[in-house]
This record gives sequence, structure tokens and C-alpha cells, in this order.
Amino acid sequence: MTRIDKENYYLDIAETVLERGTCLRRNFGSIIVNNDQIVSTGYTGAPRGRKNCSDLGYCFRTKHNIPRGERYEMCRSVHAEANAIIHAARDQMLGGKLYLVGKDAVTGEYVENTNSCAMCKRMIINAGISKVIIRNNKTDYTVVDVNDWIENDDSLVAAFGY
Repeated sequence: MTRIDKENYYLDIAETVLERGTCLRRNFGSIIVNNDQIVSTGYTGAPRGRKNCSDLGYCFRTKHNIPRGERYEMCRSVHAEANAIIHAARDQMLGGKLYLVGKDAVTGEYVENTNSCAMCKRMIINAGISKVIIRNNKTDYTVVDVNDWIENDDSLVAAFGY
């Protein structure tokens, strides 16, 4: 019997979490793991009590042709990473890993070149998370050292998108 590696095990769980997402463009699922224990989960969706895009039947960003990676303040959703961080205590996240999976809501394909947005990067840094593991396809993933986001501060160069 061949066992799945630990990184893909956790990415599979994050992928299941994304199935709760309500975005009409892209859905993401994330989990925070520390000391081999799941601390928290999060998916893309509107704040509690507000209507989701799936309830409204449209995406404001799509309706206004807002490109990927830009103008997130125009999005109804709280991002998966943010939701996972909101639902965990900082001491549980310190030195932990965040696993992230994104899929196109229309095609079901993995989102290419996935990365956290600038706002989520800042939250991940402040949460004390050390690594972000991002699924590229069913078996391949990218490991991001969060210290790279600190040392290579993209907010200083006004870069848009990801």
C-alpha cells in the first residue's frame, strides 16, 4: 500500500473545505496546521449574515471586469486564508503551516499560479505562520517561506495581481 505524503493529505482536506465556497469566480479552501494538528479551516464566502455571490447570482468583480489580483475591496467574500486565521488563536498558529487550494468556480480546474493576495499575506505574516503550501495540481505543490514575503515586501513596489 502506498500512503499519500503529508503535504498532499492536508491539501486534500483544504480542497474539501473549498467545496463550501460561494464565489462564482474562484473558490479557495485553506487549513492551518501546527504540530501535525489541524488548528482551523477557512473558505471563500461573504461575511456572516450577508448574501453570498452564489445567492445574488452574480459577482460584482466579474460584472465590472476587475482583473484577478486587483481591487479586492470590491469583493463580497472573505478570503479562505483570512477566514482560517480569524477562527484560530495566534498562539495556535505560531510556526504553523497554511495549506491553500483554489479552483475555478466555472471549470473546476485548479487556479494557476495561485498565491495569497496582499491583504492575506499581511495577515499570514502577523499570525506567525511560517510556511504556505499551495496546490498546483492534484499532486504538485509550492512551498512558500513566509519570511520571503517579509524580506521581499511587494507593497513597496506597488505590484498588482499575483
